[in-house]
Amino acid sequence: MTEFDKIRIERHDNGVRVLVLDDPEKRNAIGPAMRVQLLDAADQLSTDTETRCLVVTGSGTSFCAGADLMAIFGVNDATPSSMRDRQLSYYESFLWLRALPYPTIAAVNGHAIGAGLNLALACDITIAGPNARFGATFAKLGLHPGGGCTFFLTQRLGRGGALRTALLGRTLDGRQAHKEGLADVYVDDPLEEALTLAEAIAHVHPSLARDMKQAVNLAAENSFDVTVGFESWAQAASAYNPGVQDAIRAAGRTTSARSS
Repeated sequence: MTEFDKIRIERHDNGVRVLVLDDPEKRNAIGPAMRVQLLDAADQLSTDTETRCLVVTGSGTSFCAGADLMAIFGVNDATPSSMRDRQLSYYESFLWLRALPYPTIAAVNGHAIGAGLNLALACDITIAGPNARFGATFAKLGLHPGGGCTFFLTQRLGRGGALRTALLGRTLDGRQAHKEGLADVYVDDPLEEALTLAEAIAHVHPSLARDMKQAVNLAAENSFDVTVGFESWAQAASAYNPGVQDAIRAAGRTTSARSS
């Protein structure tokens, strides 16, 4: 198992986990060592059956200042194929967040630039604070966006907004990111808000939270019929969760009392 010195995982008793990018001197940029440690964290968190919700944040004043571009693009004698393989290995270090079966929350406390922006948007819910900066700055370096950036921007901003942001290499502060839809929530303390939300999510039955996440993902990328088809099976399955039948009967008694 990799020994962590660039990240840390905090485990709360209620099933909430906090993944902290912990290299503040480099503004939590994803370098070679952090890349390996994030992949090891993926193995740990994806097999932790007690996890109910994951919060992702950065130590110090940054969330994640991006990837180590010299480690990716500055290698002598690299071929386009080998460079692409190296790029994909860095994408993998944060895109695994999308595959986790439980909800994930990004608490963006500072700069989320390039790969850091992608990491934040790979989470299910994004919370921004006053010091947050969401930067799709690839074009300013002459680079095409990578790591899912165009997908995330298009989902959040629509086609026109995504293209404008990518072409201009825009950086949005937390309030503007929330206004335009890049962040779901804007608060003074994003980590506190994320932990409060995670605590609430942790009380939802694990299979119910998992299926809700799946249903929303299907709705974002598929037809109405596909979504309703999944919902029908997920709703039927949820009826067998502990306490559901009692809650349904109690709701029925309340409805009958109000109608009488």
